[in-house]
Amino acid sequence: MIDPGHGGSDPGASYKGHEEKYYNLLIALGLRDFLLKHYQVNVIMTRESDRELSLEERSRLANARGVDFFLSIHHNAGGGTGFESYIYDGKVSNDMVSLQATIHNEIVSSISKYSVVDRGKKRANFHVLRETTMNALLVEILFIDRDTDVALMQSAAFRSDVVSGLGKGLAKALVLPDAQKAVFKVIAGSFGDRKNAEERVEELSRRKIDSFITSFLLDGKTYFRVQAGAFADRQNAENLVQTLKGYKIDAFLVVEGAVSSIPPVSQPKPTNTPKPTSPPTSTPKPTPPPQAPSKPGYSILGESVLKGHQLDEFARKVNPVAPLLGTYYIALGKLYGIRGDVAFAQALHETNFFRFTGQVKASQNNYAGIGTTGPGVDGAQFMSAEEGVHAHLQHLFAYTTTSPLPSGIQLVDPRFNLVKRGIARDWIDLNGKWAVPGTTYGQMVLALHERNLSDSIASAKAQILLMEDAMKQLTIK
Repeated sequence: MIDPGHGGSDPGASYKGHEEKYYNLLIALGLRDFLLKHYQVNVIMTRESDRELSLEERSRLANARGVDFFLSIHHNAGGGTGFESYIYDGKVSNDMVSLQATIHNEIVSSISKYSVVDRGKKRANFHVLRETTMNALLVEILFIDRDTDVALMQSAAFRSDVVSGLGKGLAKALVLPDAQKAVFKVIAGSFGDRKNAEERVEELSRRKIDSFITSFLLDGKTYFRVQAGAFADRQNAENLVQTLKGYKIDAFLVVEGAVSSIPPVSQPKPTNTPKPTSPPTSTPKPTPPPQAPSKPGYSILGESVLKGHQLDEFARKVNPVAPLLGTYYIALGKLYGIRGDVAFAQALHETNFFRFTGQVKASQNNYAGIGTTGPGVDGAQFMSAEEGVHAHLQHLFAYTTTSPLPSGIQLVDPRFNLVKRGIARDWIDLNGKWAVPGTTYGQMVLALHERNLSDSIASAKAQILLMEDAMKQLTIK
């Protein structure tokens, strides 16, 4: 379990407008992505957005889920500088001291090039270390009230090195196996009659495409699938799918071996809840579904309507292994004053739901196609998912405003100064500018966003109906 400290109305330490909770979350999200990419591991987050949790809720969540390790991420304050880590100053497991040393040393090594002071491996009576029943570690990465430390905290390169150190340290300490590589299987037909499957194999053979038949059970009935290939590289699989569709064969992908995170969990319910002796006097009001903006052509600048998890859920309905970028778009969008939820829809449009079936490759972390100007020009490459989202939002920022970047933000968009500033107030103003000719570019982005919004509203309404039904049942009892 990864626990980004503070959140919501609790900003943690603050200095010159900088709030600890924001940096805690960025490191935590980066660590989640790093672990899922490189190791076979389930990751549970106490929070993936700017929401408030009490210390008691955090420890109860960890204990209720029975996680193997609890890591709380913080940034320090008080006039010092440097990195330090903590374990409980009372009784701990026999191996916790060794685990702390392994993780601590890996982080220090990863950020040594920045001359960060190693403040040492420490022990303290912190709640989340004392009240969690598993091995637990708390890290204080840098000091938010020291200007030189804040400059590092704002650097995507530094945060990437912190994440790498944390991830490699955890993997070494917990002996995490390397990630299972996703396998992309191309299915060229699924049939209830084996004879039809055999005919499909013969048809593919005539087209010089090797294939074979596999069977599976569904609701007690045997079905026969024709598999035309299995690839480690998704692009190769997508190319074969398109080839088959060109032959009027309805082909599709099956992805195996991908590992995904477990979303934040809610506070566990008490095991011995007394039954009410009388009906409740009032019914709690359910959270209303998100409201659509007043018009479909709203501006690029503004507040997001959707939440990070809603963006990720929408993407993964189409692409089950889509990277979890929703919270980055919401959190960083707020930093730039840009509609992060609509920017996410633009990323879906540019990358084909993060399947990268065009010229840009997934390894580039280039979600906006920045610098991809034609055949042979693959565009910009960014160090991490977070930096890629920053670049996307900065490119939008250049189009929609003449203001300087927010204070302390490093420029990572290589084409920021090539854009004629302030020429696109609304998303449809990007037509013919972001994409050429692109006469309906903005409308296509908005259409994707509206689909996401509609799905989220439908989901929220369904949850409200379930809640109302549950409350009715409770009242009857």
